[in-house]
Amino acid sequence: MIGKLRGIVDSAGEDWVILDVGGVGYVVFCSSRTLAGLPAAGELATLAIETYVREDQIRLFGFATDLEREWFRLLQTVQGVGTKVALAILSTLKASDLASAIALGDKVVVARAPGVGPKVAQRIVTELKDRVPSFDGIAPDLARLQGDLGDARAPAPVADAVSALVNLGYGQAQASAAVAAALREAGEAAETARLIRLGLKELAK
Repeated sequence: MIGKLRGIVDSAGEDWVILDVGGVGYVVFCSSRTLAGLPAAGELATLAIETYVREDQIRLFGFATDLEREWFRLLQTVQGVGTKVALAILSTLKASDLASAIALGDKVVVARAPGVGPKVAQRIVTELKDRVPSFDGIAPDLARLQGDLGDARAPAPVADAVSALVNLGYGQAQASAAVAAALREAGEAAETARLIRLGLKELAK
């Protein structure tokens, strides 16, 4: 199984790129966001790879980050979401925006992706609510901010936002630090939904 490719960009199409690795050209299917972030032809690029083996073919899917690959895998656990729809969702939404939509149950945002109807969007936000990919770390400056949030003193929107992130699978320290950073950006009058969105963006950095 191939988990990572590092090679020279040979050429690219609407949903694929050919990476020349030691003289071998690998056709890798990618989201439009990943393709847009690749360097020009002739330059070096690295992609996280998900390998799909079928009786009649082997397909490689490439991602700019391990997090994008994790979302690709997770989305396909939902009925009605295959590789094509998963790539369409990742082409339409950034990882932080997708996580925010799921946390807030916003199926309308998810349904913006081509091929995603209301029923599939509803299944995505419902089934993945408790399965958002976790992040292995958080920026040191955010970790220092968690001391700003005392559970007993935190306003209700702040406490609710921290609770929501914890329910999504983030650690208490990560959630508190992210909401503290969100509070700094949004101000003390910010509502819970806004703090959740900003907190998720902080966690996705």
